[in-house]
Amino acid sequence: MLRMKKVLKGIIRGLDHIVNFIALSLILAAMFLSGYMLWDSHQVYQTADAKNYEAYIPTEKSTKSFEELQKINPDVIGWIRVNDTNINYPLVQTDNDDTYMNTDAEGNYSLSGAIFLHCANKPDFSDFDNIIYGHHMEKHMMFGDVGLFTDKEYFDEHPYGNLFFDGKDHGIEFYALIQADAYNERLFSVSSEEPEAKQAYLQEISDNALYKRNFELTENDHLVLLITCTSEMTNGRNILVGRL
Repeated sequence: MLRMKKVLKGIIRGLDHIVNFIALSLILAAMFLSGYMLWDSHQVYQTADAKNYEAYIPTEKSTKSFEELQKINPDVIGWIRVNDTNINYPLVQTDNDDTYMNTDAEGNYSLSGAIFLHCANKPDFSDFDNIIYGHHMEKHMMFGDVGLFTDKEYFDEHPYGNLFFDGKDHGIEFYALIQADAYNERLFSVSSEEPEAKQAYLQEISDNALYKRNFELTENDHLVLLITCTSEMTNGRNILVGRL
């Protein structure tokens, strides 16, 4: 009987050691996973930082560096900047709207993607509405700062941006901040050149505007729409609308 008790105690101690080992292993695994997730998140934000592209920023006097970026990735067609924000990125375009969801402006795989022009738009921005996409990211990365324009005071104080293409700077005057459903077919399609279609498009902008400025868009304007996700509505998109 005494021997059996000793055996049972030994088994219990053994099980106790096993449980402790499993618990410690789970804690260490959780710590490792948390550390990896933090590292991975840091890597994503690091590759999304606009500072990575500062060497390529085009200027009116010299576009040599910008042309060097185009040699690295021929899909680079321009540069988008929103004054006094961290939106200051190369602009790319290819024959679909999936590639640059997870490819950066240098053509490398990246979860942060790139800022890209809708594949159905003309690269010379001669369309009535020119649709530009970018991921919404925290820490002011990619199109994260578009969300700042949902604040009326911020919207009022930041009316301008710049679009570089065809070797020239083109100013952008922002007209409205709108929120719309991602399945709004009219807003997310390139409008035809018919006056009725353009008027319908302008009406759609007006109907979805949170704020707009005291000037009117016309059928002769070339619009630029900066589009990114928002958590403020299901399948929602924040859209900063400007005119060239």
